Amino acid sequence: MRRWYEIVESLKIALAAIRANTARGVLTTLGIIIGVMGVITTMTAVNGLASSFKESVSVLGSDVVYVSRMPWIITGNFFEFRNRPNVDLKEAQKLARGLEGAVVNPSTHTRRPLKYASRTVDETDVLGTTDRQMQVSAAVPELGRFLTAFDVQTAKPVAVIGAELRERLFESIDPLNKEIKIGRHAFRVVGVMEKQGSAGFFGGPNFDLQALVPITTFTKVFGGTGRNIDIAVKAPPGSDLADFEYAVIGEMRNIRKLEPGEKDDFSINKMDSLVAMFNNVMGVVLLVGVVITGISLFVGGVGVMNIMFVSVTERTREIGIRKAIGAKRRSILIQFLFESSVICLIGGLLGLAAAFGVTELIARTLLPASLSPGIAVVALLVSIVTGVLSGIVPAHRAAKLDPIEALRYE
Repeated sequence: MRRWYEIVESLKIALAAIRANTARGVLTTLGIIIGVMGVITTMTAVNGLASSFKESVSVLGSDVVYVSRMPWIITGNFFEFRNRPNVDLKEAQKLARGLEGAVVNPSTHTRRPLKYASRTVDETDVLGTTDRQMQVSAAVPELGRFLTAFDVQTAKPVAVIGAELRERLFESIDPLNKEIKIGRHAFRVVGVMEKQGSAGFFGGPNFDLQALVPITTFTKVFGGTGRNIDIAVKAPPGSDLADFEYAVIGEMRNIRKLEPGEKDDFSINKMDSLVAMFNNVMGVVLLVGVVITGISLFVGGVGVMNIMFVSVTERTREIGIRKAIGAKRRSILIQFLFESSVICLIGGLLGLAAAFGVTELIARTLLPASLSPGIAVVALLVSIVTGVLSGIVPAHRAAKLDPIEALRYE
């Protein structure tokens, strides 16, 4: 009980000392404010990027492998990949026949301007695909319908557009059954996809700015059947993805008649590779952010330490009087540690308030970001620890003062 009383009294004295030097305390906390705001903003921005990215790439499917000419993330010799033969529609058809129970969906893309009435969206990603796209992707239409097998078989000039395309081309107008121009060719809009976001972090498409058309129509109006395609292959239910990946590789090697010693002249891509690369990049970004903000906290902590030395010097007589009437070294030590901790905690709270405002601005203008209670608690704990570390040496110096010498101090 007595120890609790000492702590409460030390806290009261510390708060009184801070109120007596408010301007000095505010200036001292600037480094802490900037450091805490930096830590919180970095962590919330990274979390926002991670959630946005994972939500976007989830449409690729966790049980889907993609057969492509090039890897999504190139780590070797670019020219080796560039010189590979294209993956074509005939190979997709053979792959579908060879993989029993798997869903095989070929797709290819180009960039063309889209136009409706007087509105134009330049260089939109146009994806030629099939009705099986719905089976390999998690995205679904928000309005209308998706492409059907009949659309693909008869090469119908129909299109399903992304959410952002709808906003830019049609605004408040109902887009269904309206005619748009993709390049010089007319297409009828039969559906609008739900909002999906972008995989542009690695140069991927913005799914909300895509127009999807039957692959047969695509090859008829934009290019021949020899065009390079990507093949999405969804594993049969209950199958092991690693084993299925080997089956896809083996079937592709058979299709291309590769000898046992020859290298694969195609790439197998998965969502996991994108997520792993993203996590590595975000880890580096977070580390750099924490180091930079850590330097700011260190500078702020040095500032608090200097002010605490000044405070000990100014209050030498007060320390002498307290010791003369029975105050123990522990009480003096706790008092000054409380003072430095409260200064840093105030800085942490102000930094938290500033970070909340910055986070709201990021969420409204750039990407979905929110300040989680966990991050806020960590930031405040960091502030308190910084205060304790900054106050240890000045508090120890105050506790060691000789009361007689302290009372003589002018």
